[in-house]
Amino acid sequence: MAHLYIDEELGDVGVGASVSLGNAEARHAVTVSRLKVGETIAIGNGAGLIVSGPIVTAEHTELTIEVADVQQSPRRTPAVFLAQALAKADRDELAVQVATELGVDGVIPWSAARSISRWQGAKVAKGRDRWAAIVREASKQSLRSWIPDVLDLVTTKQLATFASTTRMLVLEPTATQTLAELEVDDRDILLVVGPEGGVADHELDLLTAAGASTIRLGSEVLRTSTAGPAALAALNVKLGRWS
Repeated sequence: MAHLYIDEELGDVGVGASVSLGNAEARHAVTVSRLKVGETIAIGNGAGLIVSGPIVTAEHTELTIEVADVQQSPRRTPAVFLAQALAKADRDELAVQVATELGVDGVIPWSAARSISRWQGAKVAKGRDRWAAIVREASKQSLRSWIPDVLDLVTTKQLATFASTTRMLVLEPTATQTLAELEVDDRDILLVVGPEGGVADHELDLLTAAGASTIRLGSEVLRTSTAGPAALAALNVKLGRWS
C-alpha cells in the first residue's frame, strides 16, 4: 500500500461501501500523486480505522473508492510519549516528524530553561498547529492507523506533573542507567528530551523529585533532533513493537 489519506470524519463502513475524499486530500491525490481510477489506496480516520480499495472516481474535488478491506487497530499499550524541548533551526520539528514515523503515541512541546526557540503569544497556537500538521503528514507517509496526540505547550513545572501518571524517563548523558538496562512494564512511558544545551540542573532536580528517572542511550551524546527517535527505536524492540 503506497498511499494513505486521512478523513477524520470516516465512520464504520463495510466491504463494498463507497468512501470519498474531498477538498485538499482529493486534490493532492489527483494532482500531486496523479492517482487514477483502478489504483488502490487507503483512507483512515487517524483513530485506528483504515479502509482500502480501488479508486472508482478521481476528480480534483472528489475521489471515491470502493471498500475492499477494513482494518480496525486498537491503541498500543503501553503508550510511548515524547516531551520534546523547543529547539532552534527546526530541530524540534525534525524530532517530532521522525518520532511519528517510528510510532510515538503522542508528543508534548516543552519550553525548557535552555530552549533558544520560544513560543509566546500567538506563537503558542501557531507552534502547536505546526506540530499537529507535521504528525498528520508523517502518519500518512508511514501508513499509521493512529495519528499521535499533540498536547499543549508545557513549562518544566507542568511537565513534572506527568511523572505521577507515566514512567518518565529523562534522557541525560550523565545518567548511570542505560536504556539497554531498562526493564519495561505495563506503565505508559514519557521520554523527555532537552534542548541544545541540555536539561538544566534545577530542571533535573524538579523532574526527579516528581518521580522521573534519568537514563542515557550510550557513550555518544546525540542532538536534540535525534535523541528522542533513537530512544524510541530502542523502546520499540524492548516493547515488542518491532518483533
